[in-house]
Amino acid sequence: MKRQPAMGIKARLLLMTLLPTALMALVMGGYFSWQQLRETEQQLLQRGLMTVEHLQQPAASALLANEPGRIGPTLNAALNYTDVRSLAIYDAGMNLLDRWGPRMHPAESPLDDISLAAGTGVQIYRGDHSRRFIMPLLASPDLPHRQNYPGVEPDALLGWVEVEISHGNTRLRQYQGVLATLVIIILGLALTAGVVSLLGRRITQPIQRLNAAINRISQGDFDVRLDEQASRELDDLATGINNMAQTMRSAQGELQQNIEQATEDLRQTLETIEIQNIELDLARKTAQEASRIKSEFLANMSHELRTPLNSILGFTTLLQRSELSGRQHEYLTTIGKSADSLLAIINEILDFSKIEAGKLVLENLPFNLRDLIDETLTMLAPTAHDKGLELVSIIYRDTPLGLSGDPMRLKQILANLISNAIKFSHEGSVSVRVMAEQQDVDQVLLRISVNDTGVGLSPTQQKALFKAFSQADNSISRQAGGTGLGLVISKRLVEQMQGEIGLRSQPGEGSEFWLTLRLKRSLHDEDELPERSLLGVRVALVEPQLLSRQMLMQSLENIGLSVRMFDTPRELHEALTSPGQRDDSLQLALVSTRNPQTAPGETLEMVRQWAELNICKSIILTDTTEHYPLLDRLPRSMCQSLSKPVNTRKLYRAMAHLLSDRSEPNHRSSPPMLMPRVLCVDDQPANLRLLEAFLQDMGVTALLAHSGEEALDILTEQAVDLIFMDVQMPGMDGRQVTAELRLREDIAGFDPVPIVALTAHALESERRQLMQCGMSDYLSKPITSEQLRQTLIKWTGMLPHAVELSPRPDGPGPALGAIGGRVVIEPAPPVEPAVPRTDILDHEEGLRLAAGKADLADDMLKILLDGLPAERERIREALERGDRAGLLEVIHKLHGATRYCGVPQLRARCLAAETRLKQGEDSQTEVRGVLEAIDTLLEVSLV
Repeated sequence: MKRQPAMGIKARLLLMTLLPTALMALVMGGYFSWQQLRETEQQLLQRGLMTVEHLQQPAASALLANEPGRIGPTLNAALNYTDVRSLAIYDAGMNLLDRWGPRMHPAESPLDDISLAAGTGVQIYRGDHSRRFIMPLLASPDLPHRQNYPGVEPDALLGWVEVEISHGNTRLRQYQGVLATLVIIILGLALTAGVVSLLGRRITQPIQRLNAAINRISQGDFDVRLDEQASRELDDLATGINNMAQTMRSAQGELQQNIEQATEDLRQTLETIEIQNIELDLARKTAQEASRIKSEFLANMSHELRTPLNSILGFTTLLQRSELSGRQHEYLTTIGKSADSLLAIINEILDFSKIEAGKLVLENLPFNLRDLIDETLTMLAPTAHDKGLELVSIIYRDTPLGLSGDPMRLKQILANLISNAIKFSHEGSVSVRVMAEQQDVDQVLLRISVNDTGVGLSPTQQKALFKAFSQADNSISRQAGGTGLGLVISKRLVEQMQGEIGLRSQPGEGSEFWLTLRLKRSLHDEDELPERSLLGVRVALVEPQLLSRQMLMQSLENIGLSVRMFDTPRELHEALTSPGQRDDSLQLALVSTRNPQTAPGETLEMVRQWAELNICKSIILTDTTEHYPLLDRLPRSMCQSLSKPVNTRKLYRAMAHLLSDRSEPNHRSSPPMLMPRVLCVDDQPANLRLLEAFLQDMGVTALLAHSGEEALDILTEQAVDLIFMDVQMPGMDGRQVTAELRLREDIAGFDPVPIVALTAHALESERRQLMQCGMSDYLSKPITSEQLRQTLIKWTGMLPHAVELSPRPDGPGPALGAIGGRVVIEPAPPVEPAVPRTDILDHEEGLRLAAGKADLADDMLKILLDGLPAERERIREALERGDRAGLLEVIHKLHGATRYCGVPQLRARCLAAETRLKQGEDSQTEVRGVLEAIDTLLEVSLV
């Protein structure tokens, strides 16, 4: 806000003098003007009364003599009086007898104050322009010659005389008086202002001189000196200013010397800094080059080390399946664990290098939260059970399960936190709790905490915990192993996901690591388990571990079971077999072999008795490190075994399998133990063979169709649970087959069969078209076995068993990671190279794409090579005809075939040509590149 300028001293003096003077002059002038007005009013009334009284006697005599005309000269003479305007004579009845002068102005009201006329009988009326005075004419009591008026009584009313007095002269005198008063006031104020201004100038001029001197001093003129002023106070101020100028002059000299010295010092410092900047720049470039070399070294080292390590792991797994002695098996197990640990360290170093370089890219894929946590815990369970730890997860009921994000990295974060908790816990439990802190229709704020009962951390250790290559306790960490990068990588990943991570810990009281992530909700991967499908079934639960019991209770109640708790297997055995206490309503028992009061052998013996007597079906819960021969001899129709921590999906399948033959109404038997039937549609025999191999390894029934027409014929005769549909095929393509199938389903009233499109390359607009034509999902080639498995789970709700893949070097396809001493199969997204690679024929890549199956890889390559000459001719013919549609069909088909073989150069050329053709741009250069790549590949394959 702009500040208003302050009022000057001269203005203040004028205001202080003129304001009271003006008020006093106005009050006095007003008072005297009021007095003058009253006096003129009184004079006007007196003049009117005197006039009417002067005319009373002559008028009464004229009326008494009955000669009204006799008064005429007297009345005419009265018109010459000051302010007299008009005169009139009335008889006793107020009838006008005669009037002298103009017509009188109308009277408005009688005068309030008639003190001057009191006792005279005069009536006074006022108007806007005049006053009217009316006096009665009475017969005098002492009339002379009374004998001449014998009929007149003394004081009898003879008539009336009226005089009108004008206001004009009076008001004129009033205005003149007011004007004179105002003139006197104004002249007095002007005189006062002049005197005050003159006196004020003698005050303000010295102050102005002082101010000018101060301004000159402020601009650096310290030679200013002031003379004596007009007053003692101003003389003191001038002396102070002179002293200040002298002091500042001395200070300026000292300051100038200091500035010169500081300038010289600064010049020398800048020269030193410039030299240091040059040295730092050289050091920075050296550090950047060293960092680049380090990153390249880490990447090369990772690749070079992981290639033989994956081979070691793969062949170790193959050897363990062969017939070995106990000692040989022990040696192989040791080799496998050591290789797993080394591979885990290499993976951590490579991830840290990627994060440091800013090259780590997060995926955004739908996933099921419960499945992700169950898989992570299952992976780490053997390590926890080896140490006797309870490992359990608790997901609160209001937490959405279908989410979208990077499931592989989230699993890596959880695995790091859980494995760290297992490392430093020697007894007790490690638990994972998941809750939704905030959620809406689009996203959820997830909080995941990992609690352990380990050694705990001091505040000093907590500060160093998330630093690279730093460990809380080197002595302990050396026993547990590790690089000290796990928590650092987890922290960086959480931050890259726009989340937070932290911990709470006390030495000796365990630790809680927590993280919060804001993830989008996904309807595609919501929990597909049927809700409350076993409603009404009574289940017995024997689980001494508190957290495991809490998790199992929640899982059982979620699917509609009624649970009865038992403390020991003996107590349950009494409830099932005792004649007096037998509970026939219990149809299923979940029994843990870990019970401090009952030996595992005794527990399994009781379970065997229940099975033989057909009393109750059972699910045995064991640690991953436990194995009991009696388990293999129990009948599968009555008993199932599950490893802890219990996977919710596996638990449901086991219960559904055991209870599928129940005869209660309104309960359908559960189908999850039946493997799905899948129809694969593709015009490429190689693609069909690869899909068939993957699906057969999962135990899935695969039906094959080489064209769209054949697919419709198969669907007419057989029902399938899922269809993998190639998009571009001769005859009926994938879109047409989908449209025809959806039309048939609408007519027949059938539920739509999920159709997953398989395409080697699709633009975003094409993917939307695929969804609009009725397809349910799409996958980009090459398809990995893990992608097929996840797609089967997503669209059928059936869980095929995991495929055991041969190890592979780092690259596209399923990634092998070692966390917690076990090999983990992780899905990897399809690779679409932006720049064509120079490799022409890569047998290792072909082996990876065939899931490590050498014979399948050779067959896929042979089929591709055998068809290349014919494909080359078709491309040349279409190019000569300018047939863009024909070119797109041939190249798309060839591109799909290259996705499953190790021919990176041809694949890249096909990708570039197909993209140009789909975008409607000139593609002759790219198509000729495809022909050159075909010729080169055929030449190399003959060598």
